Amino acid sequence: MLRDKPRTSPTGFKSLAQTLRRRRPAAIAALVLTLIALAALLAPVIAPHDPLAINAKDRFAGPSASYWLGSDELGRDLFSRILFGTRVTIVVGLSAVAITFLIGVPLGLIAGYRGRLTGDLIMRLMDVLLAIPGLLLALTLVATFGPSTVNATLAIGVMGVPSVARLTRAVVLVEGGLDYVLAARATGATDMRIALRTILPNCLPPLIVQASLTMAQAILIEAALSYIGLGVQPPWSSLGSLLRSGYGFISRSFSYITFPGLTIFLIVWSLNLLGDGLRDALDPRLRQM
Repeated sequence: MLRDKPRTSPTGFKSLAQTLRRRRPAAIAALVLTLIALAALLAPVIAPHDPLAINAKDRFAGPSASYWLGSDELGRDLFSRILFGTRVTIVVGLSAVAITFLIGVPLGLIAGYRGRLTGDLIMRLMDVLLAIPGLLLALTLVATFGPSTVNATLAIGVMGVPSVARLTRAVVLVEGGLDYVLAARATGATDMRIALRTILPNCLPPLIVQASLTMAQAILIEAALSYIGLGVQPPWSSLGSLLRSGYGFISRSFSYITFPGLTIFLIVWSLNLLGDGLRDALDPRLRQM
């Protein structure tokens, strides 16, 4: 009697892609993010005008074949400025997330693996940072060191460290008591090797999900800082600074504030949906649901 071959569940990237395809909102979010990222990357090629070129005679021009989304108070093409502004916003967001994880993951790994006095000191420091509202912390840091793109990026990155450190510590505490870690210790592996080569790779799924949510938060904080003049400085602009400029002329140009705001909404919405999809795809308990 012939027996059916056992079904093997796909693993790795193939499994992740198949799971995301089954969750249509996450797939749509990934597509939207890909299109926005490509548009920002190819901004010098796609943009029909120089984003800094001033044309006084075309001030507040409406959408047309020449100015697809209209122009601003100096006659600069809004579509081109939004493309380059999106580029700046994404770079700031990615840089801030990189800073957050480069600081937060090692601190959480040390706190979770070493424990005792070292872990308690690190976590109490994280508690102090968590007690300060995130936006207030970012405002304090930027106001102290001066408004600039670099300072805003550093402030946003530091703001996200406590959440990532606490998440890493929680996962390390769970993983540290499992059999594969005990087996690694029994073979004589050093603490550093166990932490970096054995435990850390198994912490990646929740950290990947956290990265998408941290990116969304970083973009919102950057928009807030730029809106009040403490983020990206002229002549360059981000989506937040475009909102700030457009607010003063909201009665003259509807598109000036609408399209930068819509772009921020699409990026943050897509990142949140993608985070939900990644959580489902990377959690074995939810993968088959």
